[in-house]
Amino acid sequence: MARYSGDVGFIENVKTGPGKWTPQTTENHYYGDVTRAVRKLVDGQDVNHNIVIDNVISIVADPYAREHYFAIRYAWYQGAKWEVSSVEVLYPRLILTLGGLYNGDT
Repeated sequence: MARYSGDVGFIENVKTGPGKWTPQTTENHYYGDVTRAVRKLVDGQDVNHNIVIDNVISIVADPYAREHYFAIRYAWYQGAKWEVSSVEVLYPRLILTLGGLYNGDT
């Protein structure tokens, strides 16, 4: 089992004015284990295949992560931002399943 050390991105909408909401990004550093490492090529509408990983990362959750797990959008892994497709809460850990590359606003 490989070790994990990296940033996890939380994105929440915060009210910045009357009727105006803006996404706010918070990155926190976490440690844990990579419990599964899988790479897949997915056919898309592009000429090249899309790379998707089904890696599962188990991180030790701090109070912020436990209270905001619903806002987790991406995790840094192997030098790239990967979209978090699901989060499982198994206190004191959060189990993150990674998907494709994250292309959203940060």
